[in-house]
Amino acid sequence: MTTQESGGPAATPEQARTQPRTGRQESPEERADRRWSEMLQEVRVAQTGSQILFGFLLSVAFMPRFAELGDFDRGLYVVAVVLGALATAALTAPVSYHRVLAGRRLKPQLVDGAARLVGAGLVLLALAVGSALLLLLRVATGSAAAAGIAAGVMLWFATCWLFLPVHALRHYLANGHGNTSGHANGHESTSGYGQDRSHRRP
Repeated sequence: MTTQESGGPAATPEQARTQPRTGRQESPEERADRRWSEMLQEVRVAQTGSQILFGFLLSVAFMPRFAELGDFDRGLYVVAVVLGALATAALTAPVSYHRVLAGRRLKPQLVDGAARLVGAGLVLLALAVGSALLLLLRVATGSAAAAGIAAGVMLWFATCWLFLPVHALRHYLANGHGNTSGHANGHESTSGYGQDRSHRRP
């Protein structure tokens, strides 16, 4: 039932624009379920990239030209393989987290822990891509410019994965949208359910 239907004054367009947004009306458990589903979709995208890269790196050691690599390139290959393995472990960690904590009423803790590992996995994946790209460019071109090209690609990764999202968040908060205190604590504001419960606490 709207305010007009209940007999109260209706909010003007100006009031509607100035009223703060209160977010979804959901309990902590509902919010954890939603965050878990969203994170699984993100992990599926990241896992595809890590699996393709790791599979490629594993096959490189069996190529005939691998025996011709110098010590530096062999070391670079080892670094890329290790980073790829670490990224794969971090990005698949939500599965083991869920197996251990499922059914114990620890969904918020499950989501928070898995989210941290996914973030670490993305960083490791970016470093693995950079190492593999540097190795590929050195072998394919033998040019000293390979390091500069790889550094430029890594800068583009940082721009797409970090700088642009952070810039969008800062722009959103600078315009007075959202509840900054709620976001700072890692929680979204809720209207209705969450506020009513907090008022009932002794």
